[in-house]
Amino acid sequence: MTLAMTDSTFERCAEIIGDLSFPEVRRWKKEHPGGKAIAHFPVYAPVELIHACGAFPVSLNGAGDRLDIQHADARFGSFICSIVKTTLEMGMTNHLDVMDGILFSTICDSARNLCYVMKRNYPNMYLDFMHLPHNPAPGSGVAQFLAEEYTRVKKEIEAMTGKTATDDELRKSIALYNKNRSLIRDLYSLRSEKPEVLRTSELYVLMRVGNFIPVETHNQWLTEALEELRGKTGKPRDSIRVVVEGSFCEQPPLDLIKIIEDAGCYVVDDDFILGRRWFTEDVPVDGNPLLALADSYVNRSVYSSVRHDYRKPRHKELVKKVRSRNARAVIMLIAKFCEPALFDYVLFKRELEAQHIPHLLLEFEEKAFTFERLRTEVETFVESLLFE
Repeated sequence: MTLAMTDSTFERCAEIIGDLSFPEVRRWKKEHPGGKAIAHFPVYAPVELIHACGAFPVSLNGAGDRLDIQHADARFGSFICSIVKTTLEMGMTNHLDVMDGILFSTICDSARNLCYVMKRNYPNMYLDFMHLPHNPAPGSGVAQFLAEEYTRVKKEIEAMTGKTATDDELRKSIALYNKNRSLIRDLYSLRSEKPEVLRTSELYVLMRVGNFIPVETHNQWLTEALEELRGKTGKPRDSIRVVVEGSFCEQPPLDLIKIIEDAGCYVVDDDFILGRRWFTEDVPVDGNPLLALADSYVNRSVYSSVRHDYRKPRHKELVKKVRSRNARAVIMLIAKFCEPALFDYVLFKRELEAQHIPHLLLEFEEKAFTFERLRTEVETFVESLLFE
């Protein structure tokens, strides 16, 4: 399947993202008899490892507004983010029956609890919790620790797939995902330079669809998209350049992203689907591949509210992002009850005010479907900047 940059292309990507039956995963499994699909919870997972073991890595981002919560509320408290509840609801309504396993990691307490709630409800399914380190202090042996954790997970997946992931296979998978991240970086740069050519709502679905199709196919789509977009021209709009921050895990509804754009914003950077852009540069393909992945996690990753790295203070990194993209303001787009994002907002707010960078705080739920209040808030914010 080739890609042509038309409205129907983005609609097709949005359909794949929104289909809770995971049609592309089912197609892959039909084409690969005996093949396994391993889902992972955001923000980050070593997808190269899953791929090298012969499995299909699939990122879970909740169910949006396409599934009513009927069972999950009985297993979680009221003040829990939507993505945790809708993911559990998907499991309890057989929407995850195509998955052969799910990996969780140290995102937050809610994600940790979800792993073990699902383990109690699905004792025969491969459910694992990866311990991703937070302390990057020199001499702490953190990269070696993580490489050993990857080795443990690798053995579990190999036992499931029946395929041994050799070092050469791991290097091939790393190279494929290096290419994927490079293409996404190029698209982000193009969007920043020519936001009138590539809308964020389009880039978002083009990037997120990679969570549900093979990386080889996604690389092809992204390559074709870049080739066509580089020769495209558009009419600039009277919009302000903004950075959107805070949506690293639970993703905002696509309609909300469109509303932010239609209200007069050029979104020139964001932290949507952060796992697909986790590394700031290529993962080395020489030497021990698992150690290369681990070292990249420790030393070549973006800043994030779900990981503490004293070398990259998050509030300082946000300001650097604003300056590098020549943005005028920041929209803090945070999921309701997201503790990591809301804790960090205090730091971000203080730093943005000290740097005289305007910002607007918005809260959303992935299962929301009406946004009139948020539209009014964004329009008012934009007008205050345009006429100040």
